[in-house]
Amino acid sequence: MAHVLVVEDEAELANLIRREIEAAGHTVSSAGDGPAAVEMVAKVDPDIVLLDVMLPGYDGIEVLRRVRLTSSVPILMLTARATELDKVLGLELGADDYLTKPFSMRELQARVGAILRRAERIRQISATDSGSEVMTFPGMTIDVAAHAVVVDGQDLALTATEFSLLRLLAANPGRVFSREFLLEEVWGGDAVVFDRTVDSHIQRLRKKLGGAGELIETVWGVGYRFSARSRS
Repeated sequence: MAHVLVVEDEAELANLIRREIEAAGHTVSSAGDGPAAVEMVAKVDPDIVLLDVMLPGYDGIEVLRRVRLTSSVPILMLTARATELDKVLGLELGADDYLTKPFSMRELQARVGAILRRAERIRQISATDSGSEVMTFPGMTIDVAAHAVVVDGQDLALTATEFSLLRLLAANPGRVFSREFLLEEVWGGDAVVFDRTVDSHIQRLRKKLGGAGELIETVWGVGYRFSARSRS
């Protein structure tokens, strides 16, 4: 059971999506434009947002940017634009996945299910983490139990996926993780992901961390690691 926010200005498609999502046992709220979408995220605190890119008011990319200032809710973008540039931009701004129109309701249900399972998986990892509850590094503190990151005295708003990536890397300083391993561990084996998903999320995570982002090192041709000399 989940609370799904459907943001779609085409009434017929929005109603079709609502019927399918409700048939799967979920609760649905809806918004038909950009400003209403941002307001609804704050009002209803959904478990997942299905966000159309082409919206009146401001488009889905702007909605995504505004939502990510305050919320880590999983977001599935619905778009008629399927270029790599559009996808990378959305991922860099914090989208969890993309679904290109036209799509089948079966595929939509599969994507929603995969994202919800991944979100639950990340919550379970955080709840049962066997490492230190608080990890401290130069200029940065990661509180696993509180799901919080503080850099230079400032609280950061990370998505659940970003936090899971950071927690995994930081808990294993010096260990190199391949992109394939990170996809499996963080996104899960049943996730449908874009081939630059890991790189886009790492890039966004580094940007949010500021100077502390340098602790995440690229191992060219392999993947990523957290600096072995980072632990305070």
